[in-house]
Amino acid sequence: MLSKKDVIEINREFHSGKIVNEGSLDYAIETTKRSKNWLKSAAVIVRAILADHVFEDGNKRTAAAVMMAYLDINNLGYNQDKVGETVVRMLKDNVTNLKKIERLIKNAIE
Repeated sequence: MLSKKDVIEINREFHSGKIVNEGSLDYAIETTKRSKNWLKSAAVIVRAILADHVFEDGNKRTAAAVMMAYLDINNLGYNQDKVGETVVRMLKDNVTNLKKIERLIKNAIE
């Protein structure tokens, strides 16, 4: 499970780490603490980052990196291109349903 600090550090790889929607990130992190399902946790955080624009900049790259971090933590192989395509598809299709996000994340697993 990723902490708030972890997610901010991931964003700092791409931008400043400046949060503009802290409530959404806090809610997502608290929700993941109650879940034992890594896929649901990943989906909750990715949704918050993409749909609620948690950071000033770098939200798409941060969401992709968060997905890859969860896959790495769970020792699952993935295709980086598919992860990027997944983020684009979520935005293009305005996907906010957590079950759909979970399915899209699973599609990036090799």
